[in-house]
Amino acid sequence: MTGRGAKADGAARADGAARADGAAAPTTLCCGPYPIERVRIAAFAAALGDPHPAYTDPAAARALGHPDVIAPPTYLATLAGHAEDQLLGAHPDFTTTEGTVHRAQTLRHARPAHAGDTLHATVCLTAATTLAGRPLLTLDCEFRDEGGAWVATTTSSLLCPATAPWPARRPLDTTESEHP
Repeated sequence: MTGRGAKADGAARADGAARADGAAAPTTLCCGPYPIERVRIAAFAAALGDPHPAYTDPAAARALGHPDVIAPPTYLATLAGHAEDQLLGAHPDFTTTEGTVHRAQTLRHARPAHAGDTLHATVCLTAATTLAGRPLLTLDCEFRDEGGAWVATTTSSLLCPATAPWPARRPLDTTESEHP
């Protein structure tokens, strides 16, 4: 996950921890739109090493009953990561991803996402506890198409950095050289 300080793409429904300006930090955020494109699906499938023709060949996808090439099931996890970043970026307690551990993720699909879809995500912070002094978060990210039909939901478990600052690091190179 990246970009914790990025601005949200959608409207936030604020209910949660108070921010420095006194406003409530959102626990739910609408993000998107996320256009699903053939070239991105093909690149993702190639990165996975998955040669299934339904990911790259529209005729193969249509033979399986889909309107266009389909995205691998885990493709939506990348979009969920973006939506999660947007939500956590609006929280004063979660200012960085450095040290965040992505513990687990589940995906539930009503249907595959396919090229030509435009999806909208609603990400929700569903649980916040602590583990070993670090915030442990559960986030659900629901994807719907332009017509409002449910496409999929991802659930992520994140172990975030401790809120107490780490001691300052000493530089390894005392010459302050830019070279290793």
